[in-house]
Amino acid sequence: MSSFRNILFPTDFTPHARSALKYAAAFAREARGRVVLFSVQTGQVPANLMTLPERVLGEQETKWLLELRNGVQDLLNDPLLEGLEVDPVIVEGEPAHEIAKAVRDYGIDLVTVVTHGRHGLARALWGSTAEEIIAEAPCPVLTIRPPQHDFVEHRGAQTEIRLNRILLATNFRPSSIVATSTARELAAATGAELHAVYVIGDYFEQISVMFPEGGRSALSRMRGEVSNRMQAFAGEDEGRVISHIAEGRPYAEVVRLAAETDADLIVIGTSVHASLFGGAPALGSEIERVVRNAPCPVMCVPSGRVVTPLPALARSQPVPQT
Repeated sequence: MSSFRNILFPTDFTPHARSALKYAAAFAREARGRVVLFSVQTGQVPANLMTLPERVLGEQETKWLLELRNGVQDLLNDPLLEGLEVDPVIVEGEPAHEIAKAVRDYGIDLVTVVTHGRHGLARALWGSTAEEIIAEAPCPVLTIRPPQHDFVEHRGAQTEIRLNRILLATNFRPSSIVATSTARELAAATGAELHAVYVIGDYFEQISVMFPEGGRSALSRMRGEVSNRMQAFAGEDEGRVISHIAEGRPYAEVVRLAAETDADLIVIGTSVHASLFGGAPALGSEIERVVRNAPCPVMCVPSGRVVTPLPALARSQPVPQT
């Protein structure tokens, strides 16, 4: 897993955020890399915060800086990071944007982030920060949602990645190409069993109800094409890939299969699109729901900045020259 050498660990110093630390440490240790301990603040932080005399931070208006420094120092002393290269970085700004910038500035290969998995008003107040990070980060993002199935084991000074089964969610579109390579690399490096699933969306069934003749014919062709391509996909790895075809709501089927196979990790390709109201880039709703409901960590692997309106089984076509 040498492709994951530089790991970004964003934190707000809460116990919940700390749940991702063991993953950051494990990937960095496995590749003999480093962890960038990253914090985004709403106020300006002195560049020499870690070396300022405590008396300078004793005033009421700077008390938050002292608490911040104590939080950083506490993390630096965590046994999980023992023997690793760790760089603490504190910036001012908006979390998702600053994290995406840090990925580029520090040559980050993987971001580990905790998602609350909340719904309704509580989730709206939280602001879906993890999903914004996934949408903006130009590298894979590993999302963890405690309590869920774990694949990192820490004993003493040793932190090990123990992947037994990986589930790749694919749709054969360009957005899944890099995710496929990542899943195969992880499976090869860890000896994990690789499962791949294609979900035929339930909108095909809706079309067949509304337009019985044409809809059923299209659905039948779709089933045959998916079956052929999944067989070919599994054959590329000399039969080492276990393929699955499901029908229904994509996120629900991916989550269900992850639970049924006792998967340790879901790998999924992501593409983002412009927000409806012109704001920050947004993920597709199915990917968001996989992240929020998965029984195990999810690795979201980016591929591009544009997504088509509906999931489709599309073959690559040459771009016409103008």
